[in-house]
Amino acid sequence: MHKFRTHKCGQLSTQDIGSTVKVSGWIHRKRDHGGVYFIDLRDHFGIVQLVTSNQDDRLYPLPKEDFNTLTSLSYESVITVVGKVVKRSEETINKELPTGEVEIVIEQFNIESEAEVLPINVNSDQPFPEDLRLRYRFLDLRRENMHNNIALRSKVARFLRDEMYKRGFTEFQTPILTASSPEGARDFLVPSRLHPGKFYALPQAPQQFKQLFMIAGFDRYFQIAPCFRDEDARADRAPGEFYQLDIEMSFVTQEDVFEAIGPVLANTFKTFSDWKVTDYPFPQITYHDAMLKYGSDKPDLRNPIVIRDATEVFRHSDFSIFNAGIENGSVVRAIPVHNCKGLSRGFYDKMIAFAQAELKAKGLAYIAIDENGEGKGPIAKFLSPDKFKLLKEICDLKQDDSVFFTCDVEEIAAKNAGKVREKLGQELNLVAEKEFRFCWIVDYPFYEWNAEEKKLDFFHNPFSMPQGGLEALQNAKTLEEKLMIKAFQYDIICNGVELSSGAIRNHKLPIMYQAFANVGYSNTQVDENFPAMVKALKYGAPPHGGIAPGVDRMIMLLANEPNIREIIAFPLNQNAQDLLMGAPTNVDQKALRELNIMMAPKPDRN
Repeated sequence: MHKFRTHKCGQLSTQDIGSTVKVSGWIHRKRDHGGVYFIDLRDHFGIVQLVTSNQDDRLYPLPKEDFNTLTSLSYESVITVVGKVVKRSEETINKELPTGEVEIVIEQFNIESEAEVLPINVNSDQPFPEDLRLRYRFLDLRRENMHNNIALRSKVARFLRDEMYKRGFTEFQTPILTASSPEGARDFLVPSRLHPGKFYALPQAPQQFKQLFMIAGFDRYFQIAPCFRDEDARADRAPGEFYQLDIEMSFVTQEDVFEAIGPVLANTFKTFSDWKVTDYPFPQITYHDAMLKYGSDKPDLRNPIVIRDATEVFRHSDFSIFNAGIENGSVVRAIPVHNCKGLSRGFYDKMIAFAQAELKAKGLAYIAIDENGEGKGPIAKFLSPDKFKLLKEICDLKQDDSVFFTCDVEEIAAKNAGKVREKLGQELNLVAEKEFRFCWIVDYPFYEWNAEEKKLDFFHNPFSMPQGGLEALQNAKTLEEKLMIKAFQYDIICNGVELSSGAIRNHKLPIMYQAFANVGYSNTQVDENFPAMVKALKYGAPPHGGIAPGVDRMIMLLANEPNIREIIAFPLNQNAQDLLMGAPTNVDQKALRELNIMMAPKPDRN
């Protein structure tokens, strides 16, 4: 017989009745039923019930000393047990447990490891502060939900690999120590001992390397790649590191990329969830339409509300606040809600308070449509019959509908309308449940205006192919014309969560030089900042493109977790600290001297 087990805890069934087995695991629960003692033993595979007694002759009675030792063990102590599998009595069968029809009568046991008093409970869903959970993450990971999340992560990763191999992709690894890039998020830097004063950077993404694979002649690359960005934490973004399904393909159009990755995502979500999943092919929405209709380039399509442009309704209207705003370049966005009969004045006041607190607005205008089709509310009187008719046509308003309004410059009006749309969807329970709704956002701007630095910047990836190629870049002389250029850039969105950005890449050096020239880079600066890419584009590069869906975010959605740290085994906290390992930490002066680093004095906070 094996030293530790003949069977796993979750493996036993009625077919094993009468067999002598050996199992090992953690003491999950204990129950004393008047001299008959029950222990739930747990391992990675499940739970099985053990039973023992020091007096019941129907069981295998343990000597009193052994019985007392076993029953006094604390929760999460590790034991190995030898015993006979028997059928539970009918009244004690647990149908919710795969092993619920059997139990093991303990004949022998060995204590492998005795646990101290636990800082957090493992055998319940009792909430604990996150800092305590992360400090004792190895215990937190024993809890059923967390354990299942991490097991799901492994299964999804394997499934993704299998799907990619089926589609003719080859897995390659890319370097972890690489060069810093001037375009993108903040790097994690690693000092070089052999080259004093110089630094490596951990890759924000394998972007240049996967393009170089295509230029090297490999046709279809993928990797579940670790990426590192020194960014602040959010509910859907872990600080420090994350993983993505990194993909690149040669001789492809944008549609080819969609056809390659769309079915992979659809199959993954259908395999690991019983929720309804958008049928492939996923709908495509232009960036312009997404911002207009949903106020976001990450629209949650489970919410049926569609925003409308109501600028013409209020242009030259008697509502002076909006009319003046329009004359100064603002637009009006209308957020209609259908079939909302019975909304109280208190609800409208609640929405106004939301706008004031969250959007920093003075208020939130609205009109309610009564049973006669007439407009009610503080601003309804400012619309003439013709203007009101136009509003009803634009927003498809009928009796018992309501419509809310935001007025500001286009970018702010769109974002505010999107937040109002989201709030209304939540408050009125409009968001469809148990569904994964996917869409592609396409035709992103190639450039954007950086108001803080007062200069033109790349909107997304600087290595994307501009629509219209070199000619479009050269013909755009004014700032306005440059901002009109679109890119072969796309995002995949699910339930309002951006899973990935992707693009058809620029594979021609003159286009790359011109793209960077438009944001103020000389050819020499491009050569210095991207030497490998410049060199590679000189020697024959195929048209290519790719995408990189975030694995962490996919699993967060599949596990129906609101926070991404719930599906990462050992995450950093919101302050980018590893509370379990104590990182980041100080290093001694000897190590700093080897790296030619001198610590600057701490800034005076007074």
